[in-house]
Amino acid sequence: MVNDRTLRVLEYEKMKEQLQAHAGSTLAKERIEQLHPYRELGEAKEAQNFTAEAAKVIRLRGQAPLGGIRQIHAHVRRAQIGGMLNAGELNEVSDTLYAGRRIRSFILDMTEETVDLPLLEGLVRQIVTLPEIEKQIRDCIDENGVVLDSASSALRGLRQQMRSLESSVRSKLEQYTRSPDQQKRLSDSIVTIRNDRYVLPVKQEYRSSFGGIVHDQSSTGATLFIEPQAVVSMNNELREARVKEQREIERILQELSSYIAEDGEEILVNMNTLTELDFTFAKAYYARDQKAVQPELNDEGRFRFMEARHPLIDPEEMVPLDLELGDEFGTLVITGPNTGGKTVTLKTAGLLTLMAQSGLFVLAEEEAEAAVFSKVFADIGDEQSIEQSLSTFSSHMTNIVDIVKQVDSNSFVLFDEIGAGTDPEEGSALAVSILDYVQEAGGKLIATTHYSELKGYAYNRAGVMNASVEFDVETLRPTYRLLVGVPGRSNAFAISRQIGLPDAIISNAEKEMSTDTKQVETMIASLDEQRKETESVWQEADDLRQEAARLWQELNNAWNEVLQKRDQIIANAEGKAKNEVDKAKAQAEEIIAELKEMQKEGAEIKEHRLIEARRQMEQAAPAMTKKQKQVKQKAQKERTFEVGDEVKVLRFGQRGHIVEKVNDNEFQVQLGIMKMTAKPEEMEKLKSEPAKEPKRQVSTTSTAAPARPELDLRGERYEDAVQRLEKYLDEVVLAGYREVHIIHGKGTGALRKGVKEYLRNHPSIKSTRDGGMNEGGIGNTVAELK
Repeated sequence: MVNDRTLRVLEYEKMKEQLQAHAGSTLAKERIEQLHPYRELGEAKEAQNFTAEAAKVIRLRGQAPLGGIRQIHAHVRRAQIGGMLNAGELNEVSDTLYAGRRIRSFILDMTEETVDLPLLEGLVRQIVTLPEIEKQIRDCIDENGVVLDSASSALRGLRQQMRSLESSVRSKLEQYTRSPDQQKRLSDSIVTIRNDRYVLPVKQEYRSSFGGIVHDQSSTGATLFIEPQAVVSMNNELREARVKEQREIERILQELSSYIAEDGEEILVNMNTLTELDFTFAKAYYARDQKAVQPELNDEGRFRFMEARHPLIDPEEMVPLDLELGDEFGTLVITGPNTGGKTVTLKTAGLLTLMAQSGLFVLAEEEAEAAVFSKVFADIGDEQSIEQSLSTFSSHMTNIVDIVKQVDSNSFVLFDEIGAGTDPEEGSALAVSILDYVQEAGGKLIATTHYSELKGYAYNRAGVMNASVEFDVETLRPTYRLLVGVPGRSNAFAISRQIGLPDAIISNAEKEMSTDTKQVETMIASLDEQRKETESVWQEADDLRQEAARLWQELNNAWNEVLQKRDQIIANAEGKAKNEVDKAKAQAEEIIAELKEMQKEGAEIKEHRLIEARRQMEQAAPAMTKKQKQVKQKAQKERTFEVGDEVKVLRFGQRGHIVEKVNDNEFQVQLGIMKMTAKPEEMEKLKSEPAKEPKRQVSTTSTAAPARPELDLRGERYEDAVQRLEKYLDEVVLAGYREVHIIHGKGTGALRKGVKEYLRNHPSIKSTRDGGMNEGGIGNTVAELK
């Protein structure tokens, strides 16, 4: 349950106005007017999943064809009771039928392409296509609402007769306008119409010259609009034809209306379904424009909004907030001076919760969590009531009384400046008691206050956490950063000193402070200094991590270059030596051939001399130096592999081990969760190092392992795969990779197509290609980074 007051103070209705701007029809806008947070987890999850599927459609296709939806409920109901719809109303029915048929085909085509849209598919299958009615209306009525001549043969004949009669009447009257004798009797040489009859503007004094019927006169009475007797009969025939035409049009419209009445219930179902589709896609367009994300919902009273933003505040002015509740603590007390951003924090937490419960995405970073509460209460702002003679304090207490009567373990309560408006001592005591009551009832709570007495509240109670909104004393402006775990400082003395209040006055004021208050302020100042020091150390550690990752990548690239150069030198040397040997052997064969020829011609050459000549030729081959032999033996030893050897795959720079010998020239290597086939020249044998005793960790900071040059997405759902891919690309860009391998497998092709589409549009990707024969083929996309 969320009452109207809570919706108003949390600006839920203003948020809905933003949402309505993304609806394509008045029906969807009316549906948004009725939008209200769901109280059950299952309902909220289904609403979120509808939005997620629509967002997927927009991401893959850019938009959904939802134009042409009209409010036709009244039209259909009138047709069902025998009423006749006019041409414009029939066109609106036709437009709506076409809109339903188009969106149905659009969604079903996507599902046939293996895009998973179970909710939207179920919704569009409720749409009944009625192409016959569409065609009948289109054949009879044009887009401007005019019944066409082709609607019936009778209508075509009547209109041909009308055009012939009109031509005859105008031709007869134009004889008057062209005659010099008659022109002086006319006020203007034109043919005009009065009462659907063609007439001439005749001067008053020449009335008797024309005879016929007077249909009208000018405001001055100087001109009479006369139908000459010569055209009266033709005008009568034209009028009769027009009456027949109108009767035929009414017959056609009545017949079309009867078709709509026959399928009226199906048409109304279509209209309701289209309204729901338009509403769903409005949520998705809103999420896209706001850069919002789908939250993970729970009914455990836990939410986590990192980098949260309020949808009604300009993103250029809004400082993102990190909001968490319900995990380590269920009550958050935000203290500090006014104008520090406490109320914005409160409204952001409340409105994002209501949006999540309404099936809307939230303005936060990925992996956001949101709770579904059965009750949400808010007491925010000055609600002083003159009519009821209530002070600000009384008004707040009246609202708080209603809240504490209904609060339970599935409630979310927001108090702004609790206990304000009365004596500080009594107000702070009352605030503590109210906070205790809500906490004991099990409700989740965020409260803001500027009472210094509440700064120690969190230290005495389990499940309660202090927070404050940071204030820069140097610039005298709030930074709007929420600091969880640090109570707010009043900063009154620091601000006064900064703007020039004499030190003597400040010193006297400090003496007037109680010892307890001074101790609290000193403690808060110490916590603030520790926080800033911790942030500085963390930033330094993160910089060192990034630098280490960069150096590792540089060294790895350099080492790979050394190995490649070494292998190239050995290969060049072996090639050169082989050429020399082949050359020497060829010469030897020539000599032996000559000796055999001489033997045939009678020369006494023994066989053992031929063998000796061959041996001498073989010994004449160039021999390697001792150093060359050592290098070759070492290289050959490093190229000799067995199952279980630890190796490094050179083209990936990754360590792994051999799990299977495929053949004499190929091995299967396990690289993490990926298996690949590699040749001996593509691997380097690694020495296995003995296990070392783990060293005691001295530093509390650590650096993340460098990103691998490949990412395995096989078996992933597309949405999960995209999230992993997006994070992975950020890591490899920071690591300085020039090329990475995205392993998605072949499968049905849906994941491969989605990954390629995402890579094609990523700003850090220069180009992509399918993997080669030894790189997994089309199951692996190789991406070159800019």
